[in-house]
Amino acid sequence: MVVAGRTSGVPAAPHGLPGHLVDFVEALRTRGIAVGPSETVDAGRVMSVLDLLDREALREGLACALLRRPTHRATYDALFDLWFPAAVGARTDGTGDVFVEIPRGEDGAVDFEALRELIAGLLVDGSPEALDLIEQLTAQLVEQLGQYQSAKGPSFSAYQAMREVAPETLVSRILDGLLGNTVEGEHEAADYATEIARRTAAQRVADFRKMVEIETRRRSAEHLGKERVASYGVPKLAEEVDFLRASDSEMVALRRTVTPLARKLASRLAARRKRARAGAIDLRKTLRKSMSTGGVPVDLVLRNPRPARPELVVLCDVSGSVAGFSNFTLLLVHALREQFSRVRVFAFIDTTDEVTRFFDSGADLGASMSRMIREADLIAYDGHSDYGNAIGVFAERFARTLTGRTSLLILGDARNNYRDPNTAALTNLATVAKHTHWLNPEARGQWGSGDSAAKVYADVVPMHECRNAQQLAAVVSGLLPI
Repeated sequence: MVVAGRTSGVPAAPHGLPGHLVDFVEALRTRGIAVGPSETVDAGRVMSVLDLLDREALREGLACALLRRPTHRATYDALFDLWFPAAVGARTDGTGDVFVEIPRGEDGAVDFEALRELIAGLLVDGSPEALDLIEQLTAQLVEQLGQYQSAKGPSFSAYQAMREVAPETLVSRILDGLLGNTVEGEHEAADYATEIARRTAAQRVADFRKMVEIETRRRSAEHLGKERVASYGVPKLAEEVDFLRASDSEMVALRRTVTPLARKLASRLAARRKRARAGAIDLRKTLRKSMSTGGVPVDLVLRNPRPARPELVVLCDVSGSVAGFSNFTLLLVHALREQFSRVRVFAFIDTTDEVTRFFDSGADLGASMSRMIREADLIAYDGHSDYGNAIGVFAERFARTLTGRTSLLILGDARNNYRDPNTAALTNLATVAKHTHWLNPEARGQWGSGDSAAKVYADVVPMHECRNAQQLAAVVSGLLPI
């Protein structure tokens, strides 16, 4: 492994290995990963006992010392590849006994059909030797096909390197290769083997894409600087991913943050309840007690606190545009249900229905979400969001669920498709409930643009920007009643 080298005559680690480690830790902090002095010292001790030439051992050792959450691993790995690259400079020459080159025709042009066959064959093999050849091929793809000239000199693009290769076409070839030696048996066994092979083929193609992206970042960092590449080329932490832009894999990572996030919020609620346990000052009893001290209120008498926990009602938009945000927030509310005396959940698209029954304690949350969409009465007209009608239906059919002890949370982007916002119904609901808050996953600057009725609703009830899990946690921890 190369830790310090020279690119364009500038030392890669001018302050030696300790300074390089400190720079790496600072990069982790910049990306939102909390790393303290004690973790940095532990990382230094790890580096002092590991074989620095074993790059993967170093990666795992530093991860054990520096990371606290598994959801931070993708960001950590991307930064590790920049600060501890596999090589410095182009890797177009073979360094081992076996070497592979990009196939070319007689005219010197790349033979992409032969290249696809070569890549598919190596991915089918999957042996350590084949992986070494894939790494060599990846370096050549980035250097020869992904390089282009920009205003600031040579640059590299993973998209350009992969455009003609079309890795999505490799899945069927890899699948055929993996199933080529399968012995035909019972139908059920054959289906099982096919499914396993299909998942394996898709995973190997995804790993190949990732190798190209890593190599592209490495080469770009040598020309642009690793700090600049880290600012745009490193995956965000799961809790910083925008709900409305999250991919399927990012939503999976987000769901893994629900339990620790709920645990943290529950501990905050417990601390707030403990501080508020004394209650407010009982002025009448305090003045009566002060008669024994000449009218001076030496001893304050406090009201007895109400032991009952508050009630929570959630009204959420589950249409496609905000489904990821609503699903994550419902998962969070489900994890926090023990903090409330009662939790009732209502969902809507263009009409409203109660869906509390799908979120019973111990229920599988993924299955609950699917059942809610299939079985609940959420669409009355065209299936497009209609906040005005949904709020009106809730006020007409379910207004009794709100009392003076209820906190109402409304989840949605307020994109009303230019329909009547029905603010009168929302005003009545806010008057009955003890607290009413609206959580909006859109950026504040987009409120009121296009078909958004966010500013109209914000004049009726407090509206809070909740674009990611980090913002949601901050808002919910401040809003949840005690």
